[in-house]
Amino acid sequence: MSPNRHHRVLIIGGGTAGITTAARLRRAGVTDIALLDPTETHWYQPLWTLVGGGRAPLRSTRRSEASVMPKGVRWIRQAAVSVDPEARTVVTSHGDEVGYEYLVVAPGLQLDWDGVPGLAEAIARPGGGGTGVTSNYSPEYAPRTWDLIRGMRSGTAVFTHPAGPVKCGGAPQKIMYLAADHWRREGVLDQIDIVFLSAETALFKVSPWAQVLERVADRYGARIRLSSQVTALDGDRRELTVSDDATGTSSTLPYDLLHAVPPQSAPDWIKKSALSDPASPWGYVEVDKHTLQHARYPEVFALGDVANLPTSKTGAAIRKQSPVVVANLLSVMRGEKPRRKYDGYTSCPVVTARNRMLLAEFDYDLRPAPSVPLLDTGKERYDMWLLKRYGLPQMYWHGMLAGRV
Repeated sequence: MSPNRHHRVLIIGGGTAGITTAARLRRAGVTDIALLDPTETHWYQPLWTLVGGGRAPLRSTRRSEASVMPKGVRWIRQAAVSVDPEARTVVTSHGDEVGYEYLVVAPGLQLDWDGVPGLAEAIARPGGGGTGVTSNYSPEYAPRTWDLIRGMRSGTAVFTHPAGPVKCGGAPQKIMYLAADHWRREGVLDQIDIVFLSAETALFKVSPWAQVLERVADRYGARIRLSSQVTALDGDRRELTVSDDATGTSSTLPYDLLHAVPPQSAPDWIKKSALSDPASPWGYVEVDKHTLQHARYPEVFALGDVANLPTSKTGAAIRKQSPVVVANLLSVMRGEKPRRKYDGYTSCPVVTARNRMLLAEFDYDLRPAPSVPLLDTGKERYDMWLLKRYGLPQMYWHGMLAGRV
């Protein structure tokens, strides 16, 4: 069967990675670009933590997808459901078949709410349904986080970090610090038992910042339980089953407030495709970690959350990945080998209080990779908070999505 339509470049995904790459390709003079995504709303997700912490309104994190779509890019308002890299075709949710010469894969990841028994049911109840469960990983629930935080005066507050790669590895603990700072200001911090359950073996994987964050957690009296993850949730009883990976034992933990981070993985159709990396338990796309070119299909590139890269999944990483993808795709179009290299740069702005932040920047080798001259961004700073709340969103909407930065 021949494709219903054919494009020189097809981009799957209209999020940060897809829009940024489309804009850069257009600036480079590439024509006949199509972007496949059904979403009508474009979200600036890094601010959802501040929404949950009562420091930003949800409306400031969204714009229409049409307003960020680069001019000259054909927007196909459908979802991808399968890909055949041998035939160079993608099948859409409407049953259309779209052919391509070159493919950029950037659909993001999926939130596996069903990955923890009981989590999907508990969080889906309107208003939490008395379960006390919330998550900043969805715009639907982020405002609820603030409602629960400001309504809490005593009890046990649990914050989780699941096993496997997640969007912005610092986000699970950022909201803990915002909540604790609020409770401190309200004079009730000593009435609240704060527990951080992380499947990781360290609070933060890069040593200089791990030490700072350990002091921050200690300042708030938070109990850090590493190598621990939630394996079941009873929303009616407000009770967690927690597995200790180090000892192989499990225990029960009651809670009054639970900020849950769901397990995450590649979209199911990616997992089932030939693009998936057999070495990835979560089905992410197999790419060369430096060129971002697919290991087996040279006309395919992937970036952003869906790429199987040994670095944190952040918008800052995408900002560095997109120029590499565009430069290398242009080289392949000219019949040349990719030469541009991505060094694994990523950054995590960690909010530690309502008006303080530190900026962790590092590469594949977990070496610090500072980008702000003359400032010690490893310290909690008010100017870094201003950057997080106001500077980075402006850079995102007006610079990054336009392919300028």
